[in-house]
Amino acid sequence: MKKAVLAGNLQIGGGAPVSVQSMTNTRTEDAEATLSQIRRLAQAGAQLVRVSVYNEDCVKAVRTLVDQSPVPLCADIHFDHRLAIGALENGIHKLRINPGNIGGEDKVKLVADCLKRHHVPVRIGVNAGSLEKDILAKYGGVTPEGLCESALSHARLLEKFGFDDLVISLKCSDVRTSYEACTLLDGQCDYPQHIGMTEAGLPGRGTVKSAIGIGALLLSGIGDTVRVSLTGDPVNEVIAALDILKALNLRGGIRFTSCPTCGRTRIDVERIARRLEAEFGNESASLSVAVMGCVVNGPGEARDKDVALCGGDGVGALYRKGVFVRKLEGDLEEEMIKAVREELERVKK
Repeated sequence: MKKAVLAGNLQIGGGAPVSVQSMTNTRTEDAEATLSQIRRLAQAGAQLVRVSVYNEDCVKAVRTLVDQSPVPLCADIHFDHRLAIGALENGIHKLRINPGNIGGEDKVKLVADCLKRHHVPVRIGVNAGSLEKDILAKYGGVTPEGLCESALSHARLLEKFGFDDLVISLKCSDVRTSYEACTLLDGQCDYPQHIGMTEAGLPGRGTVKSAIGIGALLLSGIGDTVRVSLTGDPVNEVIAALDILKALNLRGGIRFTSCPTCGRTRIDVERIARRLEAEFGNESASLSVAVMGCVVNGPGEARDKDVALCGGDGVGALYRKGVFVRKLEGDLEEEMIKAVREELERVKK
């Protein structure tokens, strides 16, 4: 089992459920705009939000953000140890740094001492673009071995000063390299891992890339906290991350299945599925729901689903846990929506 660290009231590692993170893209010194985005992310399901702290105005804003945020916050720091110390003094719950780029060892010690005083963990983040020149030369470019070596060297620097409340992340935009790096790291330390595909791209292709990389790691038992990095509104990152966790049965909520449709289909499966997701997609209750367009696969899909809705020619069928409940007639779309609503109310009792 991985070491457990606490970011505010959020446990990472130590057997805790995989948590979801995102990052604001507002100007951090604009506390009002940043808080508005933090609240949107939290409402969507983010459990920790990272903010860039790149100047003294950002440091001053940290206190307001921490005091009013509904979730723990992580400060992303580069190059200046004073910004890290300032964020810690203003109550930040977690730091994201590379100890090697915030100054010499004397400055790293100052940060480590401050971290210990405030009981705040650190995420060591190593990306393909941040690898040291000597490591790039040693391995002939970006490799899993190089990413792992860089991260562990940063960890040892903090360990040298008696600090080991660490989370490590190894990321690049190549799925295979990221997977192999995280797998390699998993066998070399007991620090929890933050996983994700960096610079994955726009929602759509970027979501697919993230689902492959993150999903493969989680299926291998690797990953304690996750971010899906997508260009644009960061709320899309949270939605995608939750969908990945739900697909792997690592998070509660309604898990929807719908058939791809074919010439036998006599109901509007796409419309019904979209309505179900729009109305019930944010429910926290665990429920599996299938919408099937005909009787060929419908009854079979019903066997392992909490609710299965099977369409026919003018009629439908409702199954609960593989058992036929009743025939659906009349306005089939409305009857199917009603059936799921009733089932959700039943499981909530």
